[in-house]
Amino acid sequence: MAGNSREQLLKLLADKSFRLGQFKLSSGGTSDYYIDCRLTTLDAVGALLTGETVLQEIENRGWKAVAIGGLTMGADPIVVATSVISAQQGKPINGFLVRKAEKTHGTGQRIEGFRDKSAKVVIVDDVCTTGASTVQAIEAAREYGFEVVGVLCLVEREEAGGRVNVEKAAAPAPFVALFTANDVRAEHMNSAPPIFAVSAKCDFCDRPAVTNTPSHRCEVHRS
Repeated sequence: MAGNSREQLLKLLADKSFRLGQFKLSSGGTSDYYIDCRLTTLDAVGALLTGETVLQEIENRGWKAVAIGGLTMGADPIVVATSVISAQQGKPINGFLVRKAEKTHGTGQRIEGFRDKSAKVVIVDDVCTTGASTVQAIEAAREYGFEVVGVLCLVEREEAGGRVNVEKAAAPAPFVALFTANDVRAEHMNSAPPIFAVSAKCDFCDRPAVTNTPSHRCEVHRS
């Protein structure tokens, strides 16, 4: 499955994680679409594809990382899937999770799992909008003593200054996205069978509607 894992992962994200509608985002803004990557990364096949694709990207980028981690909970399934696949392939990359705040009991640590200081690590996240969760993970990892060699997200929304924020925090480490939201939207629209409306106008303009999924939309507004 590894040979075309990236292509299959995009299809699964488009099918399971992408929804059209009106949504309020964690950033406070609103959007006509929503991407919940956990519906894919916590799917049995999706976890396999995620691990294979992320591991391949790390190798292609030449990031000599010994561990992968990110802010809970968006990063959690990505970290576990990649770590498991790496072990299966005989080139293990350990995992760690970053708490949103330090524990108030026990050892009071914020980094859970792999904890070898000065180790080269990759920070991962599922969706990047403002980049706030990714930036938190980068800062926590460096504060702990890790060397961040790369930052990766599954889907970049390309809005709200997310890329700029993450690149600034990650520098000199590079930031890459496996897919953009437009990639996922396009795959979603291409794979969804159109349901043609009869004698209806577009909900956004006066043009004739060509589909009524998810609402009456013309050719211009269907995507």
